[in-house]
Amino acid sequence: MAAHFSNGSAGAATNGDSKTYTLKDLPKSNVYTSKLPADEAYSTPSASHNAERKDLGPRLVKGALYTYVRPEQTKEFELLAVSPRAMKDLGISPEEENNEEFKEAVSGNKIISWDESKPEEGVYPWAQCYGGYQFGQWAGQLGDGRAISLFETTNPATGTRYEIQLKGAGRTPYSRFADGKAVLRSSLREFVVSEALNALGIPTTRALSLTFLPNARVVRERIEPGAIVARFAQTWIRIGTFDLPRARGDRKLVRKLAEYVAEEVYGGWDKLPGALPDKKEGEEQDWLNVSTGVGKDEIQGKDNDAQNRFARLYRQIARKNATTVAAWQAYGFMNGVLNTDNTSILGLSIDFGPFAFMDKFDPTYTPNHDDAMLRYSYRNQPSIIWWNLVRLGESLGEMIGAGDWCDDKEFAEEGVRQEKADELVARAENLIEKTGDEYKGVFMTEYKRLMTARLGLKQAKQSDFDELYSELLDTMENIGLDFNHTFRRLSSFKMGDLESDEQRKEAATRLFPKTGLEREEDESKERMAKWLKKWRERMWEDWGEEEEEPRIEAMKKVNPKFIPRGWLLDEVIERVEKKGERDILKGVMGMALDPFKEEWGWNREEEERFCGDVPKYKSGLQCSCSS
Repeated sequence: MAAHFSNGSAGAATNGDSKTYTLKDLPKSNVYTSKLPADEAYSTPSASHNAERKDLGPRLVKGALYTYVRPEQTKEFELLAVSPRAMKDLGISPEEENNEEFKEAVSGNKIISWDESKPEEGVYPWAQCYGGYQFGQWAGQLGDGRAISLFETTNPATGTRYEIQLKGAGRTPYSRFADGKAVLRSSLREFVVSEALNALGIPTTRALSLTFLPNARVVRERIEPGAIVARFAQTWIRIGTFDLPRARGDRKLVRKLAEYVAEEVYGGWDKLPGALPDKKEGEEQDWLNVSTGVGKDEIQGKDNDAQNRFARLYRQIARKNATTVAAWQAYGFMNGVLNTDNTSILGLSIDFGPFAFMDKFDPTYTPNHDDAMLRYSYRNQPSIIWWNLVRLGESLGEMIGAGDWCDDKEFAEEGVRQEKADELVARAENLIEKTGDEYKGVFMTEYKRLMTARLGLKQAKQSDFDELYSELLDTMENIGLDFNHTFRRLSSFKMGDLESDEQRKEAATRLFPKTGLEREEDESKERMAKWLKKWRERMWEDWGEEEEEPRIEAMKKVNPKFIPRGWLLDEVIERVEKKGERDILKGVMGMALDPFKEEWGWNREEEERFCGDVPKYKSGLQCSCSS
């Protein structure tokens, strides 16, 4: 089926300089399904649409990257909330949330992108096929077991293409032994955190709407009501999407997928990184400001192997993930299940199960109560993402190891000759190792940049990492300080409050939780005061006698007052599901979308409570993979 595009003009409205659309008339495309191989059992939309819905259930799918499959319909549903930020970014009219057709579409009851009478003109829903390593072990075929993509859309105002899908919309060939449903509990958590991460500036998949299915009886740890999240991303392709064809020895499909990612996700081979800038004597490597494309000099240069186009793709995927995990660490966010099928090839935070933001700082903390070995703990996230990227390196290894003969016709069609195998393996291993160095370099550079901003400094010094960042984290852990509260409260400190030892000890108490400390208060004040003295000295170096307000304002722009913590989300779930409250979700989403504000104007008492200390015995909550 050829890629389909529509201009969406019929349903467009004007909002300032940008047009907005109804969901039905939003410009749509199906680039993913038109350029990649479909499940042979249902190779066309019509074949899938005419099949009994029960026949579209779990089975092995080979040689394909998706299956056409429609959402299951549900009789009763309630649109609980939409994200106004998501509506704007997609180009959807704000009034759409009151449109019945919009509600039918995001609940899975109506396919608005495809007309059965004109099957070759529209865009039909699909579920992606992928595999993955789960907790370090190969899990075989996985795929979109409860997610169904509806269509792609490109916002005319920004030129960004997104793929919109429903999570919890019914069984697919990739559901295995599950029901394809999602519970309200996990859906509400994903709806809030997706938009919260985006508001913090952390790369993430997004959430458009949350639909409640009160009569859907979904069995998890208990029987729970169901829900559907309409979510979107620039791509839903994961490292696990490469894992599966690689495990099956389908080298042609691996290559086709790699070419698709480079051309359609990253926008072309010329957008991928070229050589790293030369390191000047006495300076650190500039890991972030890498050029794009490959010039003639680079092609002829001694580092030609690294300019192999598949090696450059691999480097770009590694760089994107390094930037994202640096932001996770800087803001104390943990995914909880960083399997390869939950690691995006665009470096997006993806598939939220037992996620959490850090309460009291504990580098060994994992929000996943099934993670007894702490594989996915806070401190392990950077190394686990690299472990996953090594699996991707193995999938791409043949192509990146081929060097400048990766596009040789014989190699592309038949593979490497035996006499060249050792050379290819050695080159691939070398490039993966070099990419590891680049990953670490990008991660550390971005992490230091973010931490420098969070601490209110204008520039990073080499000594800051040990004397400020690391010492602060050690002090937080020793005393039992809240991770994000500490940075926000530091944002309000004035240099005049920290001149003497006694002033610094008094200021230290402003960082302490009212629910108590891990250490004696006098000992804690002493230690925190010593750090505050170092911090004040560095602040003075960067700001001198400048007015305090610009520095305080700069700090508050990067240190959120609101974070969607585990205890808070549990309360919101309880109040929405059991008590029938609806305004609470709207209020919390308003806070999540603007986390740096001082107040949000919906309920001052609730706002301050949600931004205050974590209630006693509710710090560091854990939940399961179904959460």
